[in-house]
Amino acid sequence: MTQEQAAAVNPELLEDLEYRGLVYQVTNREELSKKMSEGRVTLYCGFDPTADSLHIGSLLPILTLRRFQLAGHNSIALVGGGTGLIGDPSGRSTERSLNTDDTVANWTESLKNQLSRFLDFEAAGNPAKLVSNYDWLAPLDIITFLRDIGKNFTVNYMLAKDSVDSRLANGISFTEFSYMILQAYDFFKLNRDHGVNLQLGGSDQWGNITAGLDLIGKMGGSDAYGITMPLVTKSDGKKFGKSESGAVWLDRSKTSAYQFYQFWINTDDSDVIRFLKYFTFLSREEIAALEQAVASQPEKREAQRELARQVTRLVHGADAVESAEKITAALFSGDVTQLSEDELVEALQDMPTTVMGEAAETGLIDLLVEAKAAPSRRQAKQDIESGAVYVNGVKQTGIDTMLTSEQRLHGRYVVLRRGKKNYYLVKFE
Repeated sequence: MTQEQAAAVNPELLEDLEYRGLVYQVTNREELSKKMSEGRVTLYCGFDPTADSLHIGSLLPILTLRRFQLAGHNSIALVGGGTGLIGDPSGRSTERSLNTDDTVANWTESLKNQLSRFLDFEAAGNPAKLVSNYDWLAPLDIITFLRDIGKNFTVNYMLAKDSVDSRLANGISFTEFSYMILQAYDFFKLNRDHGVNLQLGGSDQWGNITAGLDLIGKMGGSDAYGITMPLVTKSDGKKFGKSESGAVWLDRSKTSAYQFYQFWINTDDSDVIRFLKYFTFLSREEIAALEQAVASQPEKREAQRELARQVTRLVHGADAVESAEKITAALFSGDVTQLSEDELVEALQDMPTTVMGEAAETGLIDLLVEAKAAPSRRQAKQDIESGAVYVNGVKQTGIDTMLTSEQRLHGRYVVLRRGKKNYYLVKFE
């Protein structure tokens, strides 16, 4: 490494990761710290293709890889095109379902495309790299695997690892039992061929990472280290990464930008500062100011709004933040008329939706009952008379009101609101 390259490395990165709570376990901390301060390290983190998109549970390691790259180090994202065919037993109580070669190959390509949004593969001096372990695992024959790799592991050693031990009560197949060896081989292979000397992973990957360190040592590899990050939890005990509509994905077609933004803005006060440290690149001073805002004026939810902006911008871009905030303001005020058709559909995609045939006009009471905004015509009348019914943001007061096709937003939508927060979408086709 040249003096210029060494000078480009941020010597305080490890300390900053610890400030943010991103270091759960680390091997040879002082030695690794010295190595990181003296020059670049090359590190990797693996992502198995278990779906056609990553979800926000993967965001912590992805952004940590990004932090290393921004600090001047060499980051490698490994997509498990090979290990994805096997199944990682870590963090699971039951066996994974095996997917076909074609399915895993397609998911591998999808994950590669997603990761390219977070890592700079053209950065001057330290471009990130993307690799698939299918390239070196697929050519392995069983005899080579058993003699050259498997011989370095005792069954007793593997049984002592949490990822295996926790599965013994319910049973574990030899397929998943061998996963640890394959991940260890990944680390050895990258250490030998790409000079990788650091592996990142979640805390449930500690056993797999240390197995790789042992294999590197036994096969004459260079110095290597491991860091695990905490598994993200919520203070209320609910699972992180889940919303009312299911998993929060990084793919906008699976979780809209508005849903994504809303997930973060609904963060509890007791979690928001921790999540700002984990998932944003705000400075310590900026985070401290937001922490003070939470303490002094929690009702303003200033920290939550900034968290939502920062993470949505990272994942979906600045336009997505603007659109999400526009939708949020429209639903808060009840005026949805300024939303584009795409924004309207995105805003109401989780709301009850009724599809009706084309008609020149429709009675408001009939529409409320048809859309299940009211359980009966009688209740619909009472709701209208009490001022609880809105059509496209406009309060309705007449029980005989007829809605014409000209009143439909974008020619085919009617948005009903009952009370302050109960929305119903009617789509005419």
